[in-house]
Amino acid sequence: MQETNDLVKQRLLALEEIKNMGINPYPHRFDVTANSAEILSTFKDPADEAEAEAQKLKIISVAGRIMAIRKMGKASFFQIKDDTGKIQIYIRQNDVGEELYKLFKLLDIGDIIGVNGFVFRTKMGEVSVHATAIELLTKTLQPLPVVKEETSETGEKIIHDAFADVELRYRQRYIDLIVNDHVKETFLNRTKIIQSIKRTLEKYNFLEVETPTLQSIYGGANARPFITHHNALDIPLYLRISNELYLKRLVVGGFNRVYELVKDFRNEGIDRTHNPEFSQIEWYQAYGDYNDSMNLFEEVVENACLSIHETTKLNYQRTEIDFKRPWKRLKMVDAISGKIGIDVVNMKKADIIKYMKDNDIDLDPKITHSKGLVISALFEAVCEEDLTQPTFIYDHPIDSTPLCKPLREYTMQQLEEMKRDPEAVIFVERFEPYINNWELGNSYTELNDPVLQRSLLEAQVERGRGGEEETHPLDEDFLRAIEVGMPPTTGVGLGVDRLVMLLTNSATIRDVLFFPLMRPQ
Repeated sequence: MQETNDLVKQRLLALEEIKNMGINPYPHRFDVTANSAEILSTFKDPADEAEAEAQKLKIISVAGRIMAIRKMGKASFFQIKDDTGKIQIYIRQNDVGEELYKLFKLLDIGDIIGVNGFVFRTKMGEVSVHATAIELLTKTLQPLPVVKEETSETGEKIIHDAFADVELRYRQRYIDLIVNDHVKETFLNRTKIIQSIKRTLEKYNFLEVETPTLQSIYGGANARPFITHHNALDIPLYLRISNELYLKRLVVGGFNRVYELVKDFRNEGIDRTHNPEFSQIEWYQAYGDYNDSMNLFEEVVENACLSIHETTKLNYQRTEIDFKRPWKRLKMVDAISGKIGIDVVNMKKADIIKYMKDNDIDLDPKITHSKGLVISALFEAVCEEDLTQPTFIYDHPIDSTPLCKPLREYTMQQLEEMKRDPEAVIFVERFEPYINNWELGNSYTELNDPVLQRSLLEAQVERGRGGEEETHPLDEDFLRAIEVGMPPTTGVGLGVDRLVMLLTNSATIRDVLFFPLMRPQ
């Protein structure tokens, strides 16, 4: 810490000296005409002396942060980094003048500088910019970690003094982005993935829309909300846990294909794949069902993979995954029977619970009232670990969601009989896509029967009163919208952060969030 303070003091002294020279260390702008990538890719060695002289007259302007510096006598080298890469600068007192060279001597690693000059190749063969003038754009006070790279005899890149402390990297992401190029690449790829998702949806005429983040009634998912307060109206408000119910209102209003990329907020724990604030994209398609959504989901993800890899195969943490369509499709009950050989549909609920207890499978006692929830819990405990390659798990128990249509094979009479039978499980047209043993999204053939919708939401409210966590309150306005009439519709929610993790080989969700939530220091 003392060493850092001393370095800051040295920079403050340099800053004062620069000001005493009459130089503004924080000017308003600088005209940039070229970047490092363009210079390195377009430079051609002159064919003769005349062409070399002509090149010296082609003055360009570059700007960036000093990442390395070798101060010598009256000629020096330094390296700047812009948003496209790095370029070496050669500076000589005879070219820039005594005052600007004195300024250069007061610069440090991390300072941001503008350079005017011409492009040439050094005797060592490196394409560089020969400075004819420099301008200090930002004098920095905090020293950067000095990360040194070298190449071994076998061609392997060796990094010394890396900025590698994980917690510090998350807290000071701005430094992480400056000194760790692979981190910046991850976030550039995140943008490409999101752009690809949007392109695929818009190809099928989906319209991007916006819905409220602050909601007076939260819903659309089973999760605990963050609660805030609106002073002027003197009412509690919730940060949205999902945008589903508002997007369905738009379908009711005549927007047949809509999507929204949002930040959702769920008051839950933090782990390798969960952050309380996360990105999700949801889309809704009128006149479609969950089969249409399966087809579109796998196309969206395959295209996203191709957008940054140009192949559907990649290695995630040493496991090869192939995103190529079509993906495997498996009913939830078939996944269970295939793994452990039991027929949960025809078993008594008590026998399923006994099986789980006998095999040391954890079961939340708060859900044992529901055979469907017990089946879902059993699936998660025994089957998810096998779902490494992209797989759709479809036809879930109705108890898992009140917003989904029962299977189309049920007659109205069968549904009424099953409702009265505590051992009968109604299954709904819902799927969850799994990749790398993670749930990556959720989709339904949406329920648009207003009478059944009301009864299911009211039943969920009652379960919440009975102690079941993560239910949501009754939204009368949403029910009114369904009563106005929603066409047959399918909807999808896709977890953007987890998809980015997979496609960028990132070990934790914090690696793909610019500023993940951290406990205050």
